[in-house]
Amino acid sequence: MTKFTDLNLDAKVLKAVAETGYESPTPIQAGAIPPALEGRDVLGIAQTGTGKTASFTLPMITLLGRGRARARMPRSLVLAPTRELAAQVAENFDAYAKYTKLSKALLIGGTSFKDQDKIIDKGVDVLIATPGRLLDHLERGKLILTDVKVMVVDEADRMLDMGFIPDIEEIFKRTPFTRQTLFFSATMAPEIERITNTFLSNPAKIEVARAATTNDNIKQGVVIFKGSEKRKEPSEKRALLRALIEAEGEACTNAIIFCNRKSDVDIVSKSLNKYGYNAAPIHGDLDQSHRTRTLEKFRDNELRFLVASDVAARGLDIPAVTHVFNFDVPSHAEDYVHRIGRTGRAGRSGTAIMICIPRDEKNLDDVEALVKQEIPRLDNPTPAEPAKEEAEEKPKRSRSRRKKEDVAAPEQTETPPKDAAPAREEKPRRERNRGRGRNEPEVVGMGDEPPAFIALSFAERAKV
Repeated sequence: MTKFTDLNLDAKVLKAVAETGYESPTPIQAGAIPPALEGRDVLGIAQTGTGKTASFTLPMITLLGRGRARARMPRSLVLAPTRELAAQVAENFDAYAKYTKLSKALLIGGTSFKDQDKIIDKGVDVLIATPGRLLDHLERGKLILTDVKVMVVDEADRMLDMGFIPDIEEIFKRTPFTRQTLFFSATMAPEIERITNTFLSNPAKIEVARAATTNDNIKQGVVIFKGSEKRKEPSEKRALLRALIEAEGEACTNAIIFCNRKSDVDIVSKSLNKYGYNAAPIHGDLDQSHRTRTLEKFRDNELRFLVASDVAARGLDIPAVTHVFNFDVPSHAEDYVHRIGRTGRAGRSGTAIMICIPRDEKNLDDVEALVKQEIPRLDNPTPAEPAKEEAEEKPKRSRSRRKKEDVAAPEQTETPPKDAAPAREEKPRRERNRGRGRNEPEVVGMGDEPPAFIALSFAERAKV
């Protein structure tokens, strides 16, 4: 079996790796590190949770061991699709480079430009960034990429999903042609293949697993669910989620619950807390400090359930996540692979359970077609009668409007005397009251013979 000591890494890097407790590299690490150390471009395709981050951080630290960075001119660049993944890469760099003098800068949204500018001005060896924030610095003239020797694109397929490919192409054009490129992705979409053909030169291709495959150590299942009524379906679906959690019992020590919509993330989190489950939301609308605090609580086991949008599907390296619950079937089939990849990491076993309602059945078909397997169907653990949810009762509609027959004029019951004048014809109340307030007296007409002066013309009236 290959060990890290066999990979020709720098002695300081090997010392840091040994302190993390790892002795043998994962397949993607064993395949990618040797050609990277030779200076070749690398195209790595591996499912999430297989150790791709170390596949480029370890050789990058070794390659940058000599040399010194100049102000605003980083020597290497790592692009990540989300803030969380960029922060995760930064943590890995700190762990593996602690015995070196290499410096780094983390450029992500939600933090101060001024603080980031100060670090860049000093000169950094490794620049870790999200595409949007990096382009902001470039457009402000605060960065020059002409000295980049190693460029890394991590989770390229996620970049595609988030619409970052044009940004990636623009960044590539600002780096020198002689750079070394390390390109990693879990799937290989046609657009990703086009990018690699354009910007990579004769890369060493390492594919340790078939594209878009799931780990064998993850137990998968899906519950096909249909609500009793359309308006009750959301609350019954939340009740089903709670029942699934309870059915797992003590085996579910912590879990990430994925929702497709940010609004549902907040609703599901609030619902779980109402029923005594320790949960917190995380999605793109929350500020970075809030997201960081939430993730730290989850890592430290102060938080049992993390309710997340797909912003958290990548970049969360939390080895001990026992369960993943897909509250919704993901709209993009590739996201299913990344979501359930949050469990079963580092050789551990994991469980991934999904809820599928009728309108999501097409998405379920897409997922099964992608992973080339049928996801086992699970029984619905909820009781026959749907559980009552926490939704507040809607106020009853007021009965201020009466039916037309209730406002009709009462029928006359008494017979008028024979010598009485003939009663005028009764008109509907709406016609009689038209143009007047409700309480104004009824206007009586002038009869069939109007006064003579009304028939005169204006000229004749002027003579009178």
